[in-house]
Amino acid sequence: MSDAREVIPSNITPAGKKLKLFTRNEVATHNSAEDCWVVIDSYVYDLTRFADMHPGGALIITSLAGRDVTDEFYGLHRQEVLQKFGPRYVIGQILNEKAKVVNTYRKPGALSDVPYAEPYSVRPGFKSPYYDESHHRLRKWMRTFVEEHIIPDALEKEQSNERPSLELWKKMAAEGLHVARLGPGKHIAQLEKMGLKLPCGLTADTYTYFHEAVLNEELSRIGARGYGDGIGGGMVIGLPPVLNFGSEKLRNRIIPEVLKGEKFICLAITEAFAGSDVAGLTTTAKLTDDGKFWIVNGTKKWITNGTFADYFSTACRTDKGLTMILIERSFGGVETKVIKTSYSHTAGTSYVTFENVKVPVENTLGKVNDGLKVVLSNFNHERWVMCVSANRVARLILEECMKWADQRKVFGQKLNQQPVIRQKLASMMAKIEADTAWLESITYQMCNMTYAEMSEHLAGPIGLLKFNITRTAQLVADEAVQIFGGRAITKTGMGRLIELYQRTYKFDAILGGSEEILADLGVRQALKKMPVEKL
Repeated sequence: MSDAREVIPSNITPAGKKLKLFTRNEVATHNSAEDCWVVIDSYVYDLTRFADMHPGGALIITSLAGRDVTDEFYGLHRQEVLQKFGPRYVIGQILNEKAKVVNTYRKPGALSDVPYAEPYSVRPGFKSPYYDESHHRLRKWMRTFVEEHIIPDALEKEQSNERPSLELWKKMAAEGLHVARLGPGKHIAQLEKMGLKLPCGLTADTYTYFHEAVLNEELSRIGARGYGDGIGGGMVIGLPPVLNFGSEKLRNRIIPEVLKGEKFICLAITEAFAGSDVAGLTTTAKLTDDGKFWIVNGTKKWITNGTFADYFSTACRTDKGLTMILIERSFGGVETKVIKTSYSHTAGTSYVTFENVKVPVENTLGKVNDGLKVVLSNFNHERWVMCVSANRVARLILEECMKWADQRKVFGQKLNQQPVIRQKLASMMAKIEADTAWLESITYQMCNMTYAEMSEHLAGPIGLLKFNITRTAQLVADEAVQIFGGRAITKTGMGRLIELYQRTYKFDAILGGSEEILADLGVRQALKKMPVEKL
């Protein structure tokens, strides 16, 4: 007979459910389709009612009835499956045995216990000169928000290829996330006067680039590159030209609409024949005879959020140079078409056509023929944001590899007992940690430099950092695929994040300036500052 004592509670034993202790011989007698028990990591599950509902069919369950199926289960599933479904079917535990599988479960908003899954700044026992209580409080709040609200929408929209939900977009606006993603600066105080607040009680006086880094890190942990761009990527790069170079009247009208989640904006610079070569842009803007309107003609390509944008911060060729102009879809003559890319349509990547669009001169951003200054003004911030996100998602993939290597068994041993696998993990750890340290160093400089000083001193280093981080991404993607094997090229299941990562990591190596351009920029900036030898 089974022991009447109760099982020690765990995260798979629901509160209030009476569980018992069994011997393995007892479990072995429940070995048919009509009476199907199994053991998974010392816990006993009655799967009689579940077998017919199993996605892989009943046979895979019933053929293992009465047995310990720990190896079989963890060869196919993550422990999270037990956290989700286990409480419905668990009935007890094997007498005198305890669970052996590493518990990777964590509560929403909590930090991961997996080594190297979190940066040093938040790991127990480690110290950081960059972060204080406000950063940790913000991280917990943001992680909870992402896990409860953003990830469910991301999973749905990545499958349906639809834009992120408008309800979520407005909820993010109400929480102050749109304001926060524009970064710190004098504009925050201006936005506060418009009734636009930062999250978690932060203010213009307390908000720093490290706070913004925390938000971008947590947002990137959704692991869905296309959705990540879709949920405001266009705003992050498209609104600053209006914020910093638009007239007061234009700012007062456009900025609240966007930051309150009522409208969408994007940056329209790249063309089919001109990307990093901004001087080669061919979209034209010509003044009407009365000088009151621009007539814009041309095309833009690979414009993030363009398919659903209401506003386009657009670089145009004018008589003596480039001019930035805010084009509104409502003006007419604006047409957008979806561009199919390696990631999902959630990003709203588009081909944009401007045909005789009549734009009031009041929509000019900055000075006429001085648009290159506007174009270049936000590059440092854009590239830094990409560095933060790319570095954090690489760490997410490392965490996935650490979990899988501890779970998967090959040749009778855990995968992480194989030296070749440990070497792959070591390569990822070393690269990611080095990139994180460099990133934090540059972020600290950003917090202690004026905008002019950042432009003078950090354009090159940020370019080199982005180049290095995207090279790390290539290594991480390659090693992760080898560790996960066939699962890494399967869009569902345990390798889902790995498959998505290996398919989309190159976006960061191209968008915001290609690796080659940014590596060269870093060197050229350094060469400009070579000391002049005095003869």
